[in-house]
Order: sequence, then C-alpha cells, then structure tokens
Amino acid sequence: MAHYMPWFQTPEVRGYWGWHWTMDHFNPSTTGENGRPEIASHYMPLTGPYDSSDDALLEYQVGLMKLSGIDGVIVDWYGMENFRDYAALNESTGKLFEYIKQAGLLFAICYEDQTIKHMVDGGYLSAEGAIPHGQEVMQYIHEHWFSDDVYLKYDDQPVLFVFGPQYFRSSTDWEALFSVLDNSPALVTLDKHLVSNALASYPWVPGFGIEINKEVVEAHLGQFYRIARRYDYVVGGAFPGFHDIYAEANVQSSYGFLDAQDGEILRFTLQLALKQNPDVIQLITWNDYGEGTMIEPAEEYGYQYLEIVQEIRREMSDSDFPFSSEDLRLPLEIFRHRKAGNETGILDEAFASLLNGNLAHSRQLIADLPTVEE
Repeated sequence: MAHYMPWFQTPEVRGYWGWHWTMDHFNPSTTGENGRPEIASHYMPLTGPYDSSDDALLEYQVGLMKLSGIDGVIVDWYGMENFRDYAALNESTGKLFEYIKQAGLLFAICYEDQTIKHMVDGGYLSAEGAIPHGQEVMQYIHEHWFSDDVYLKYDDQPVLFVFGPQYFRSSTDWEALFSVLDNSPALVTLDKHLVSNALASYPWVPGFGIEINKEVVEAHLGQFYRIARRYDYVVGGAFPGFHDIYAEANVQSSYGFLDAQDGEILRFTLQLALKQNPDVIQLITWNDYGEGTMIEPAEEYGYQYLEIVQEIRREMSDSDFPFSSEDLRLPLEIFRHRKAGNETGILDEAFASLLNGNLAHSRQLIADLPTVEE
C-alpha cells in the first residue's frame, strides 16, 4: 500500500498554488532555466504540478496503482477542521477514496495527531479540548471510512496508522479517543513511537541530517524488523531514496540525502520487507515531492519505480500478474485526453476498461480520439 499525500493545490482547480508546491519560496507560475515550472521539489511529475482534488489526476493515479500491482493507499490525513489547509486535504482524501473503491483497491488513514498541537498553539483549540476533539476525529473516521468494506482491517478491526504519535503520547490518551467507538481500531504507530495499547509500528526512511547510504538503510531497517518480529501484525517499509528541498526553500535544514542508485534502494528495501513475511508493505511514498521519496512517475526517472513494483508483484504472484511496463503508459494517455477536453464518454469507457483489465479495448478507444500534444 502506498503512503499518499493529498496536499497539493493548483489555480486551475482550487484557485491558488498550495504550500507544498511553493513552500512560500517557489512560484510554479514561472518557468525556470530548465524550462519547467518552479516547484518545491527536485522532481517534476509527468503530469506537471497537480491538484489533489482533480478528478482527472485521481483517475490517473489510481489507474497507475492498479497496473503496477499496488493494493491500495494509506493516506496522510490531517483531520477535518477548517484550520490551515486541513479541510481541503480532507476533501481531497474523500475524493481519492471514491476512485480507490471504484478500482477495487484498499485504503487506510494515517492520522497526523501533530495537528492537535498546531491547533492548540494557534489558539483554535484549547489544551482541555484536545481529547474531546480527538474523540470527534475518531467518530468522523468511523462514520466515513472505518466501516467501509475496503478499509484495511486486522481481525475485523480497522487499522489506524498514526504519524507519531506526536501529541497523544500515552496509552491512556488513545483509550480515551477510542472509547467513543463500538469497535476500536488497531493502532499502528511510527517506529520508536510505540504506545502500550498499539498493535504494531511501521518503519520510515532514516534521516540523520547527513548523506544516508545503503548500509545505513540496512542497519536501520534490520533493527526495526528484529523488534517487529514480536508483533502480531508486521508492517514493512520500502522507499526509493530521499532528497528533500527544505534547505533550498528556506524552510529548515535538510534531513539528509539518500541516493536512489538507479532504483536499487527501492528494490533492496522491497525485497528486505518481503523477507519478513509482512502483513502489509508500506511504499514510502506515492507522492511526497518535497522530500523526494515518491514512486509516482516523474520526468527524472520515468516509470522506473513502478516497473520495480511490478517485478516484485510478479514474483509474489507466481507470474500471474498480468500487466507490463508498457501498460503503465496508458493512464497518462487518458489523463492528457481529459485535459485536452476530448470525448468524455469515450474516456469514461476507456478508464472502466483499464480497471477491468481490458487494456486492448481501452487503447482502441483512445486511438480513435484526436492526437494530443505531450
């Protein structure tokens, strides 16, 4: 399952450039010396900078996931309050899940409880109101997503990831948050943030403010997996590299750098995760362009990372996995036709055929449409 960021906005859809494309430093409306929009990333998505609530974009992303063998998404989620951009991110999350369900994939929430600290510090929420608000958050997730058939479950419990915890740090806090629910979720925390009533933890990219290499990654993940063997639920982690833009954007110092080694780091971390016989492998990440951990196709590496995912999927499926590297190009073709305003009904049918595995029919439908420029 791919860890997914729903936090991008563009003038075309939202009327403004969101912070994750600008970081209050870059202007995507201008073109740099390389002839590309100036965005807060060392990498450029094949679609160009996009909006996370754009239907054409969500269709493209979900189509890629389906064809690459990814089973679903774990969405980085900031709650539903009208504070900062949280409400916009929540709206984009809901739209994504509709496409995920249409494709027959799974989804889960990774709750950012650091939002509570931000709301308290910003005067939006009192410290005394933190637990009651957290309970409202749990009720919201329950009412909207936990009971969905395609929400990720463990022993009939919905699996709730948390990026931390960073605010609710005790088991007592989480007991209070879950007390308003009939069926408490199975809590999965970030590595080194385990609370006593959590089911398990998950690993992340090591970051030490230095250049990270394969040996550091192997030691970091090896230590995590040795501990994870004690858990009833094992979550592996795989990532292509790390190359953040925080220093260039004057946000903060860089967390470090991990060279992708032409896909070797992703292949290595995927294979290491598989050796643990995990319940879930989290791909870190689908689209965190600010930190350079994305596997979504970009101009710098094309479809390489999704091709590696396909290779691993094929190994896992005893060669039954039906899709090829060439198939990964199809969602972008549909996306470009959407943006060109070509026949909606034909494109709807082409996307439905893609999801059903009838790619030949999908290609035939597209072939009959006017040519679009790349």
